Amino acid sequence: MKGISVKTNTVSLLQRHGLSAKKKYGQNFLIDSNILKKIVTKANVNSDTLVVEIGPGLGALTEYLLEKAGHVLAYEIDSDLVLVLKELFQKPSFTLIEGDILQQNVDTDIQALPKKYPRVIMVANLPYYITTPIIMKLLEESTFIQEYYVMMQQEVAMRFTSKPSTKEYNALSVIIQYKTHSSLLMKVPRQVFIPAPNVDSAIVKIYVKQQKKMKPVNESHFYKLVRNAFHMRRKTLANNLVGFLEIDKKTIQEDLLLLGYKTTVRAEELGVEDFIRISDYYQQ
Repeated sequence: MKGISVKTNTVSLLQRHGLSAKKKYGQNFLIDSNILKKIVTKANVNSDTLVVEIGPGLGALTEYLLEKAGHVLAYEIDSDLVLVLKELFQKPSFTLIEGDILQQNVDTDIQALPKKYPRVIMVANLPYYITTPIIMKLLEESTFIQEYYVMMQQEVAMRFTSKPSTKEYNALSVIIQYKTHSSLLMKVPRQVFIPAPNVDSAIVKIYVKQQKKMKPVNESHFYKLVRNAFHMRRKTLANNLVGFLEIDKKTIQEDLLLLGYKTTVRAEELGVEDFIRISDYYQQ
């Protein structure tokens, strides 16, 4: 890619291999070298870093990562792109696994690498239709990955980083903020992709919390309560929890008063610690 623009190189690779972006995989290839460099810089990639990349596509980001990282472990579901990537990157510091990331055990693959690295991060331009399932799977399953630098749809990025009493705040916001410290690093216009998506994007940094200020007695119950709390956004918390808790509305309202909340409080007004308190109350 040296001496040639990312856009020109991307178009050339597609033409040479007779390929085009596949909608079923949500493929949008990032073609702005400045943004690619910023991603690697913001992720502070160095020789002590093992980078997990999901959906490397035609390898534009991969190339910049390999210049800095100790190793790149990449997952690609598209067999046509796997052939291109194998042709482009024949390096011992690059491991490519073909398959659906949702069916893979990333920690097992990391342990199989010949060398261990003190820092393991994920850097990826994720397909928009599957961003949340991928991140939630890795947050729940991986003990190695501690930092995530992810390109995602701007609307989803706002949910990941939003605060209570904002229109973007929802159940996903609560769960992500319970597990991580998340921040918006930069917004990315749709024009820097081939093909251009219908929405703008953003890069989010997700840092896994090593210690939580509060932890629910039963995490599974906490997650279910949060999801049910936002079931109908315009309804009060008491209304949304009737079916889940199998308790009548009046009793829930009395419980909320006992806990120091208004009977008319809505889920969007509550923070992570509020949901933990309410979840624990019903686990007593």
